[in-house]
Amino acid sequence: MQNLLHGWGVDLPWTLTTPTLDHTAEGWIFTGGMFNFPAMAIVIIITALLLGGVRQSALVNNIIVLVKVTVIVLFIGFGLSYVNTSNWTPYIPENTGVYGHFGWSGIFRGAAVVFFAYLGFDALSTTAQETRNPQKDMPKGILISLGVCALLYVAVTAVMTGIVNYRDLGVDAPMALAVDRAGQGLTWLAPLIKLGAIAGISSVILVMMLGQSRIYYAISRDRLLPTGLSRLRNGVPRNATLLAGIATAAIAGILPLHVLSELVSIGTLLAFTIVCLSVIVLRRTRRDLHRPFKAPWSPFVPLLGAAVCIAQMASLPWPTWERLIVWTALGLAIYFFYGRRRSRLH
Repeated sequence: MQNLLHGWGVDLPWTLTTPTLDHTAEGWIFTGGMFNFPAMAIVIIITALLLGGVRQSALVNNIIVLVKVTVIVLFIGFGLSYVNTSNWTPYIPENTGVYGHFGWSGIFRGAAVVFFAYLGFDALSTTAQETRNPQKDMPKGILISLGVCALLYVAVTAVMTGIVNYRDLGVDAPMALAVDRAGQGLTWLAPLIKLGAIAGISSVILVMMLGQSRIYYAISRDRLLPTGLSRLRNGVPRNATLLAGIATAAIAGILPLHVLSELVSIGTLLAFTIVCLSVIVLRRTRRDLHRPFKAPWSPFVPLLGAAVCIAQMASLPWPTWERLIVWTALGLAIYFFYGRRRSRLH
């Protein structure tokens, strides 16, 4: 958003575009900025949209997805002619001697850091109650969308690293940088790319906020969280949506992106590991459960999934593990001191 506004001659004050805190080699520091206003603003707007109901949110999301996929296809199609194949050499840059800095360890760390990009696929399962035929529609929706998105991710990355050397892409708006570097030939596409990137991120926020509010709703319904979070108004868990919006806006405004992305990714990887192992455990301990959909080739697939997630977690830096431990401890404290005694399943 800042990049797009800058192209239109509008620059927001530095203090309103900088998170309050940052984490460096010396530890946590105050940046001097007040908060990241654009990050907070988009969360507040999407929260208001979600309070209007699922149908309204789904309509907006469909429009956004159409816009962003169109822009991505345009970027791939027109960007191919500006690819310099020498930028792909070496295909796997040599490790610098530090774990995670290029080489195969860099691939594992990079995959772990951007794993949050795949968080939306499991969030689809949280809307099963609002799906007509979840037993068939949910698995199909998750697997088909996963395949399409993976293909688009690879194509965009190939074009982007072909236009701009990988050393220069460590910025907040890499697609915008690639279009700007391509020169006059893609000048007309630059605003569309930036709008498409904003649309893409916005749709992810929308789906994740929808999923998060339904997670609060489901946990509250089991009485592991206060029951007020499971109250509905016009079919919308209003209190759960407000909690998700307020918490997300505050965190997005205060903390830096690199810290948040690693924390979200390692948390997601841990959750996926638990889910994979739970499939094996439940197959043995709860054979009586009705299973409209079964994970194929169990226990091989769940074990492979857990192993890959653990390998990616191991590639993340130790400060990220420290935050995971603190975050998990907070969750366990809520469970043991509040939820466990009130649980409907207890």
